[in-house]
Amino acid sequence: MNLATFIGFIIDTLSLGSLYALLALGLVLVYGIMQLVNFAYGEYIMVAAFAMYFMVALWGMPWYVAALIAVALAAIVGFLSEAIAFRPFRGRSLEALLVSSFAVSVILQNSALIGITARPKSISYPALFDKRFELMGVNTSMRAFIFIGTTLVLLALLVFLMQKTTLGIAMRASSQNFVAARLMGVPANLVISTAFLISGLLAGVFALFWTVQLGQVSYQIGATPLLIGFIAVVIGGMHSLPGAVAGGFVYAAIMNIFNLAFSLGWLPKNLSIFSEAFMFLVVIVFLILRPEGLIRGNYAEERVG
Repeated sequence: MNLATFIGFIIDTLSLGSLYALLALGLVLVYGIMQLVNFAYGEYIMVAAFAMYFMVALWGMPWYVAALIAVALAAIVGFLSEAIAFRPFRGRSLEALLVSSFAVSVILQNSALIGITARPKSISYPALFDKRFELMGVNTSMRAFIFIGTTLVLLALLVFLMQKTTLGIAMRASSQNFVAARLMGVPANLVISTAFLISGLLAGVFALFWTVQLGQVSYQIGATPLLIGFIAVVIGGMHSLPGAVAGGFVYAAIMNIFNLAFSLGWLPKNLSIFSEAFMFLVVIVFLILRPEGLIRGNYAEERVG
């Protein structure tokens, strides 16, 4: 493997890792407080993607304006799903919350299937994303650096929120021990609603870039990212925000190693269809050797009740 191939591998890993880190963060924010795996997270992505399709492809709105509206819409859907579908069941069993999560996912997905279309629809995006340039002998795309830069900005804002604001401190305290935090006067509804709001916002940002990657939208656009997010969270740690970020980059690195091995002939190319199966083997190894993930968070086994 020459230097150009190695640099290309690093750029691709950082680019995809940035997207996967956003996915994992959105899942961990909710899980850390409610101990709930939100299966409707993929549909937040779908809502933002279809919003972009309607505003850009059908209504002719500028992409950047539509992007802001789509992200805001995904955040609002996250907030409303908590208020309507999850809050009434918080005092009940975890199973009730999981069923509610599945219900939100099925309702949103089938609403798009029946009410919009069952076929993928193409969507345009700014030419800036496809602009290419030379970097240390590697011909690379501008989209990779847009993905990386946007993720770094969002991570910096999230760190500031968590470390420097009262709301962020309350969210961190709630993720470690929700019952104790609530007894100390932390408003439960505000903390949980904020977690869902931020989770939806991250899903919306991811949706913008995922539609750029795919060039199309569909009612199942959130299915694959949801699976990737789960795997990244398992690798990084279900109870750690830094772990979620690390898991996203590790997932991207492992997938790119497999792809590089196939392209360079280190592994037979006819095995490339099993790359996702290899990733599940990696997850099984992580669960056996380090079930808490790469970074273990400080938490107590308390569920919102």
